[in-house]
Amino acid sequence: MTATPNRPSAAPAPAPALAPALDRAGAEAFLFREARLLDEGRWDDWLDLFAPEGMYWVPLARGQNDPVDHASLFHEDALMREVRARRLQDAHAWSRQPAARTARIVGNVQVLDPAGDAGRGADLVVGSTFHLLEWHRGRQRMLGGFYTHHLRLGPDGPRILLKRVDLIDCDGAHDILEGFL
Repeated sequence: MTATPNRPSAAPAPAPALAPALDRAGAEAFLFREARLLDEGRWDDWLDLFAPEGMYWVPLARGQNDPVDHASLFHEDALMREVRARRLQDAHAWSRQPAARTARIVGNVQVLDPAGDAGRGADLVVGSTFHLLEWHRGRQRMLGGFYTHHLRLGPDGPRILLKRVDLIDCDGAHDILEGFL
């Protein structure tokens, strides 16, 4: 009697879902959705756009390459983003009452070379410009600059590994920057 090779009796496991590709139009739609979530104060939905290890970074200096060995306006992991989002929702946070109203314009969206990702593991790097208009306590201010999003693509859509916000006046004197840019 010859031995028969081991054969699985169950059907093979399905192949994992492949991450869909994201072109410029898809990247643009993602950035527009993110801007709307921020403008509507939908903090939980915005937080969900990040990968668990995702970072939010606003450098303090032009051309700053390191958020750790140089001061930054913001450098936040998931916990710090969550804390700030909860504070923005808190009715007892007197400095945010009434809540600021904002409108963002995101434009000049370009898919950049992910090879410049410096080991973050992004599938896609997207650059864009933004203008942010804020109305708070009878005062209007305008902020502007450049976004760089490092995105991981997955079956549930893109997730942010790094959102870098380069303000054009990053080294200038700012009124309180409490909200997310």
